This record gives sequence, C-alpha cells and structure tokens, in this order.
Amino acid sequence: MKVLVIGGAGYIGSHVVRELLDESYSVTVFDNLSSGLRINLQPEAAFIHGDIMRPEQLAAAMEGHDAIIHLAAFKAAGESMIRPEKYALNNLNGTINILNAATAAGVRRIVFSSSAAVYGEPEYLPIDEKHPTRPENFYGFTKLEIERVMDWYDRLRGLRFAALRYFNAAGYDRRGRVRGLEQNPANLLPVIMEVAAGTREKLLVFGNDYDTPDGTGVRDYIHVSDLARAHTAALRTIDERDESLVVNLGSESGLSVMEIVEAARRITGEPIAAEITDRRPGDPAKLVASAATARELLSWSARESDVDSLVETSWSVYRR
Repeated sequence: MKVLVIGGAGYIGSHVVRELLDESYSVTVFDNLSSGLRINLQPEAAFIHGDIMRPEQLAAAMEGHDAIIHLAAFKAAGESMIRPEKYALNNLNGTINILNAATAAGVRRIVFSSSAAVYGEPEYLPIDEKHPTRPENFYGFTKLEIERVMDWYDRLRGLRFAALRYFNAAGYDRRGRVRGLEQNPANLLPVIMEVAAGTREKLLVFGNDYDTPDGTGVRDYIHVSDLARAHTAALRTIDERDESLVVNLGSESGLSVMEIVEAARRITGEPIAAEITDRRPGDPAKLVASAATARELLSWSARESDVDSLVETSWSVYRR
C-alpha cells in the first residue's frame, strides 16, 4: 500500500512515517515545513514540499497513492480563540481540499488526526466515544467539524475514514530516529525538557488546588510511538472492514503535572524550577480516556506510555 502522509515532517507525523516504514509501507511525505522540520524527514520516504491550501499541489501528490494519513493542522487551542480565521482556513478549508483531491484521484482511505478537544468539559470519566462533543475552543470545533464533513464524504463518495481522537501525545522514538524538537512548545513535557536543558527558565504550573492527589491537573499522556502504531492499525482496519470508525487514543491512566515534574527531576538529574500560578480558565481537574473501542476494533493498547518512558525518551533527544 502506498500512503501519502500529509504533515509527515511534524512531531507526530514523523513518528507515524517511521512506523509505516517499519511496517513496510511505501510512504510519501507531503509537508509545507511551516512547523514540520527537515531533520524529521525519514530517508526511506519520498518527500513533496507542498501546501494543503494549494489544490493543484494536492492533486499531483495524490496520484498513485492508495491511502492518506492527514496530520496537517494548526493545533494551539489558545491561539485558535484569538485567531479563528487562521484555523478555519487551514484546518477546515485545507482538509476539504484534501478530501476533494483524494476522491478525484480515486483514493478511498484516510486516517485523520482528531483530538480529545472535541469533547470539551468532561461530564464523566473515563471519556469514551459516546461522551457528548461540546468543544470549548475553536481548535476543537475544527476537529469535530472535519469529522462531520468526512462522514458525509464517506456516505457520498465512499471515502472510508478513521478519526483518531488523541489525548496528550508525548515522548520520542526509542531508537532516536526522530530528533526534531517542537518549536515554541506549549505542551507540558516539552516545556519541562526545555527547563531541564537550560533553554527555559522555569515551568509555570497552572493551579495546585484541584481535587486531585497532589492538587495539580491530571491528564492522559500517550507515548507518540503508541500513537503511531494506532495509525497503521486504523489504516489496516478500515481497509479490511471497508467501514469508517472513530476511536479515542489514550493510556487510560492519568498523570498529574507534579508527577511528571518529579519523574523528570529524577531521570534528568536537573532541579527543574517550577512556579505555581493561577489556574487557567476552562482547565478541568482531570481528563482520562477510555480506549476500549481501540482495543476492540484495532487490537491496540498503549505499551510505552508510563511516565518513565515518556520522560526518558524525551530527555534522550533534548539532552543532545
């Protein structure tokens, strides 16, 4: 199977490419390198420098491919509330360009990187796929809207899709084959790593008075290599079953901010300055996934998402 990975030079995308190559897929990366990095491009994969806002470039790239993995999106939830136009154009219009180019080229399989942001404030835990979808930021809205558009393309054009609702991705490839650092990270573990590496002064911890064991927020962190395995499993599943699916991808266990900080201090040997500050509006105390559907449909579960694996594989890249 020949797979076009759109956004394959990014942090998650490059790990997905690596997994596809390990599973003997033929892979082409399509990326405009606005946030993806050349260092993340895997030598065994072909590369097309292109932009999802250019339909003619997408049309040319689709030729000869059997399936798409779509990871090209702006993803900063806070920024999406300030610059919704940017997210509407890229995430929504860009995806529609992809779907139109795919169906015109006869491509009938797509795996889409969705997000747990589609759920919004949790009404119950763990969050399963039946949980109400009420996104609280425009980024989450774009992911949910794309899922709805893909459902119509499935019905009207036979484009089978897998929407993978990620929880918090972290970690790096154990064998050191992906080494590009996220630029201007906002996620917890890269920020901790920058403090440990001396490129950031301190970590800001937003609230320590939540109803959690140590008062800091709890999230479901999933190792990026576990995520990558889920993409190949989803691609096989929608191909074999010839039907679309929506699944959560999480570890089903929560880690608090300070649990990760303490693990990072122990593993890196660095003090990692952390300052407690006010809660951020809209931050729930705890978010944990149910991955039962992924286990059932994809025969998948998280293997590397313990706190030590998350920190050790990250530190192995950052300490360089």
